[in-house]
Amino acid sequence: MASFLETLDQRVLVCDGAMGTMLYTKGIFVNRCFDALNLTAPDLVSGVHREYVRAGADILETNTFGANRVKLRGFGLADKLREINVEGARLARSAARGQVFVAGAIGPLGVRIEPWGKTGVDEAEAYFREQVDALLEGGVDLFVLETFRDLSELGAAIRAVRAACALPVVAQMTIEEDGNSLDGTPPEEFAPALEALGADVIGVNCSIGPAPMLETVERIAAVTKTRLSAQPNAGRPRDIEGRNIYLTSPDYFASYARRFVTAGVRLVGGCCGTSPDHIRQMAGAVHALEATGGSAVARAARGGVAHHEVEPPPVVVPPAEKSALGQALSVGKFATVVSLPLPKGFDYADTLEHARALKARGVDAISILGGPRGARMSPLALAVLLQQHAGVETVLEYSCRDRNLLGMQSDLLGAHALAIRNVLLVTGDARSVGGYADATTVFDVDSVGLTNVVSRLNHGHDIGGQSIGHATAFHVGVMVNPGAEILDAEVRRFAYKVEAGAEYAVTKPVFDVAALERFMKAIEGFRIPVLVGLWPFDSATNAEFMANEVPGVQVPAAVVDRMRRAAPDAAAEEGVAIAAEVGRGLRGLVQGVHLSGPAHALESTLHVLDRIQ
Repeated sequence: MASFLETLDQRVLVCDGAMGTMLYTKGIFVNRCFDALNLTAPDLVSGVHREYVRAGADILETNTFGANRVKLRGFGLADKLREINVEGARLARSAARGQVFVAGAIGPLGVRIEPWGKTGVDEAEAYFREQVDALLEGGVDLFVLETFRDLSELGAAIRAVRAACALPVVAQMTIEEDGNSLDGTPPEEFAPALEALGADVIGVNCSIGPAPMLETVERIAAVTKTRLSAQPNAGRPRDIEGRNIYLTSPDYFASYARRFVTAGVRLVGGCCGTSPDHIRQMAGAVHALEATGGSAVARAARGGVAHHEVEPPPVVVPPAEKSALGQALSVGKFATVVSLPLPKGFDYADTLEHARALKARGVDAISILGGPRGARMSPLALAVLLQQHAGVETVLEYSCRDRNLLGMQSDLLGAHALAIRNVLLVTGDARSVGGYADATTVFDVDSVGLTNVVSRLNHGHDIGGQSIGHATAFHVGVMVNPGAEILDAEVRRFAYKVEAGAEYAVTKPVFDVAALERFMKAIEGFRIPVLVGLWPFDSATNAEFMANEVPGVQVPAAVVDRMRRAAPDAAAEEGVAIAAEVGRGLRGLVQGVHLSGPAHALESTLHVLDRIQ
């Protein structure tokens, strides 16, 4: 049999359809690890492969889409990685009988990698290399890297293959109906990037049906001469009595196969919802078109790569011009920021009065903390209202929790349009949601990834690399914990945040001056302005709670004892004295203070502010 690329250049090849859909129809529940069936139910997997061979598929993909260490770990199967992949390749080879090609199927890791997540690109490449090596041992003819939303992650997978072998690589992004990747990268950007990375075939798969995918393929064809692939879903799934059912008919699928080939696609196949019937009809349509010379006409019709005008780079705003707080920190002023809690319900009259009082005291900004959820006003809404009605600058604490990446980007663009400039980016706590047992949390990225998002916006680009016109002017703050149990890890993470674009930092509440001094010394090589967090205890109970139940906050035993010794009616005053002593003791070490405290204790916060000033 001729090599894969030689054959692909001679005729259009048809890939198989969905493996997961077929296994589901055969009684395998979606909460099972489908990849592990290579070991536990090999006859079932082999049967699906044979059905696709009989339907006319030229390529079988191994049942290994999620067989990487990260995903297998979630099923307690990481130690079975090699066996699952080797056996997946062996089962496909056995069904192929030397008559069709076997492609090692590799999907995304299931975790965010840098710049959006904690996993490094080099780590991701190592994870992919494990799977590549095992599939090579099993004897695949090529690799299909599919359903990737992140171009950086797909690049790591391509490099892992290239480092291990010279077999052909089919690299496929998954897209929305507008043609952009799920993270917003347009095909005019990801297609040339994949070509530069050395992919032999470039395409799209999953998420959408044939019609919108055809439009995307045409856009890809305009910017690259690399061979193209397309593997759409059988339309969008519909919920019928609790089951996701794909209703696109095989005839309809076949009609689009002809259109894909006419647009220059050399490899066609199916993704979610497709069956051997879809592939049988698709193969028939492709062979009929080949017999009439349609694909040859399509190849000849493909012109040169389109060139796009390069937009002038947007003007990046320096910190001193972004906000009054940015100006204060830039000129070395000792800045004061005071946090206010979110009001319950929608009545913010008391909060507005507190904001006006703080402005009269001369604070540089008011921080709106995310804090408790439930029936509370959104931090963004409150920040806007205080700026509009109290005339005071705000700092919006923005959490990664409960939003996906695109949702966060939309929120931030809206916040900028509403004149919010200071942001404090935090990962957020994973916990029960506001007392609602059925509510859930979402963590698409962490604070390092979010800092990268805002940095891109500040340079005039969205997360997909597209221009947003004018650059945003966010003054980017991050949280840091000088009292972390593993200081080296906290310092490394802080360095990542600074590298990502952080312009100032706010510490968690500090009660141990020596701990902060050690931290400040450790970050001397990548210092940005630091505001020390201060919290005035209102009781011994509050001090004990902070010492024992608040993650990442260290309260020395001597401080807790001092609060215990204070008389109950003098405890709040003692808490003010402790916070003021810390603030004054660190005045030459940090660039300002970030005052917060119990929701009912604003007066204590003001007393701390007076003593520091």
